[in-house]
Amino acid sequence: METGFLLNTFFLLICGAMVMFMAAGFAMLEAGMVRSKSVAVILVKNIALYAIAGLMFYVIGYNLMFTDVDGGFFGTPMTFFGDDTAALNGDYSAGYASYSFWFFQMVFVATAASIVSGTLAERIKLWPFLIFVAILTGILYPIAGSWVWGGGWLSEMGFSDFAGSTVVHSVGGWAALTGAIILGARKGRFNDGRPRAIAGSSLPQVTIGTFILWFGWFGFNGGSQLSIATTEDALAVAKIFANTNVAAAAGVVTALLISQFKTGRIDVPMVLNGALAGLVAITAGPLLPSLGLAAVIGAAGAVVMTLATALLEKLKIDDVVGAIPVHLAAGIWGTIAVVLSDPEASLITQIIGILSVGLFVSVSSIIIWAVMKQSIGIRLHLSKEEIGGDWSELGVRAYNLDFGDYSTEPIAAE
Repeated sequence: METGFLLNTFFLLICGAMVMFMAAGFAMLEAGMVRSKSVAVILVKNIALYAIAGLMFYVIGYNLMFTDVDGGFFGTPMTFFGDDTAALNGDYSAGYASYSFWFFQMVFVATAASIVSGTLAERIKLWPFLIFVAILTGILYPIAGSWVWGGGWLSEMGFSDFAGSTVVHSVGGWAALTGAIILGARKGRFNDGRPRAIAGSSLPQVTIGTFILWFGWFGFNGGSQLSIATTEDALAVAKIFANTNVAAAAGVVTALLISQFKTGRIDVPMVLNGALAGLVAITAGPLLPSLGLAAVIGAAGAVVMTLATALLEKLKIDDVVGAIPVHLAAGIWGTIAVVLSDPEASLITQIIGILSVGLFVSVSSIIIWAVMKQSIGIRLHLSKEEIGGDWSELGVRAYNLDFGDYSTEPIAAE
């Protein structure tokens, strides 16, 4: 019993650390996808959102998500978690240290916030974004998560989302979508109603970020087994790792073929997003599919991502990194795909879960974005957007490049 407790605790801590490293992946991916004049501010956003997520999940989020939910809509916010005295007295029935579970869950909420960061890059103000992150990570995400992983009403209905295609990725995706609509597109993104590609600063950074995310996803999905101390659990984790990898690989190859067929050349960011779409798609059910079915789910995730990207451009919705197609669209598909391998999953229940989480997060996010837009403002002034957030908000440049003859003093805040 003690050995199992130690193994499971160590397993959760290692997997949580792997998911934490995904924050670096998001930072690199987003830094590469934005223009050089907006790199420093996107880096600040990524480290700040991770810190805010951790504090908010400690102060209120964890208890809303896991404490006394009992089939309801959220838990008891003002309680304390983390009592491992039973294990010190020889009672290992909890299976793992409570702090290891808290840490593993906390890094998930930071992932949801990272999705919003990339979508709204280059034109959202820093502080309104961070205020939204605090509300998302402290309240919105935990409430939606309580419905599924906290024993809430969707869990009681039989809704299945093993590692978070809906709980994590769609929650972040819905928040990002509403923000992108209310915020509007970057200047020059759509000219005369037609989309215009805006090249980022560094494809190598985007690629490094993608590989870091791919690596972290093994902890994301594998760690969601929550234990590894038995033969059954160890075999399950091994299969989850394999299915996660093959889904991402199928997403890459599918995106390669689609971009070659559509344009006659390879679209590098779309290929990289193909990997991420495959990963998001398999996240809801990475244990039960065969390797072949996992590849199909990942490939279909890349197709869904490509179609969603085209739809956003048609609707003139600006998503700098393609996070909405990757995390929201592929997340919806992955949640539905659970029924392909889980005989106990109901298509109707899966759709109810998707729609209910989507409605809750979207309506809440619209209210938050709209209130901030009317009160403190959420968008950079066009003159500051033209210069870039690095100089206008931070007074620094991410790279030692010639940006023109700007003042040596940063522009004053509005």
